[in-house]
Amino acid sequence: MKAAEVNQKWNVLREAIAKSFDMELPDLKVMLFLIGVQELGKGPKQFSKREKEELMHIATCRLFSSMGFYELRGLDEEGWPHWELVKPIPNYTLLEQELIIKSLIIDYFQDLDYI
Repeated sequence: MKAAEVNQKWNVLREAIAKSFDMELPDLKVMLFLIGVQELGKGPKQFSKREKEELMHIATCRLFSSMGFYELRGLDEEGWPHWELVKPIPNYTLLEQELIIKSLIIDYFQDLDYI
C-alpha cells in the first residue's frame, strides 16, 4: 500500500475502533494494546503498567510475525504468548516504522473482518 492509502485506511480504522469502544480516536499505542489483549485471549481486565507494556510487545511480535521476523514459541504457565525473533528487523526510519506498523495493524483488523 502507498502511504496515502495506509493513512486513509488508518483513519477509517481508528474511527471504527473509537465508535466500537466509545472512546476518543486511539493512537498507535492503544491499537497495539488492543491487539495484545486480543492475542492474549483472556478478555478485558485490569492490567498493570508492566502487563500493558508486555501486551504491546505481544502485539508487535504478532504483527511482525506476518513479515517473518518473529515466530510464536508457545505459551507460559499463565497463558501469555512468547515470541522469538528469527531474523533481524531492518533499520527502518521512524516514518517507515510507523507506516509499516499502521499497515500491519490494518491487515490484522481486516483479517478479523473488523473493517
